[in-house]
Amino acid sequence: MTHDLVAALRPLLTAEASAEAHASGAEPGDLEQAVWLRLLEHLEADGPPPDPPRWLRSAVRSEARRSRRRSHFERPYGTGPAGDPADDPDHGPELLALAAARRRALREAVRRLPGRCPRLLEALLSPKDLTYREIAGELGISQGSLGPERSRCLGCLRRLLTAEVAAREPRG
Repeated sequence: MTHDLVAALRPLLTAEASAEAHASGAEPGDLEQAVWLRLLEHLEADGPPPDPPRWLRSAVRSEARRSRRRSHFERPYGTGPAGDPADDPDHGPELLALAAARRRALREAVRRLPGRCPRLLEALLSPKDLTYREIAGELGISQGSLGPERSRCLGCLRRLLTAEVAAREPRG
């Protein structure tokens, strides 16, 4: 019986989906698939509809309306302001992973610095974007000595990282 119902409704569904698809901005095949799914759910829950052609027309219109509403809110990747992150050559997954690895290596190197340098550079690298006044208050030093201290710490960090990079290069 289900097979006969599907065979009888197929041409009507194809015609109705083609007619409604253009107005709703959906593909006819997508509408057909959604209506077939609704029919299967209906058959499982309530058995066959009393007037299958009428039920089918109503289901197609309902799915077309749903598709119209959905297309109003959904945007495919690449059409929005951000686009698809995987397609962005400046922010692809590989570059994001490499940037994260560099940030981890930098923070590990900062932790190995002497004296107040780790705390100072962590405050400068903080996502909170602290002002010099806030950093000086947090570290308990004067705001005037923050600049020279920062320069000294950055020099230490530069020497540390230069030594590490030079040590990793292949020789021969």
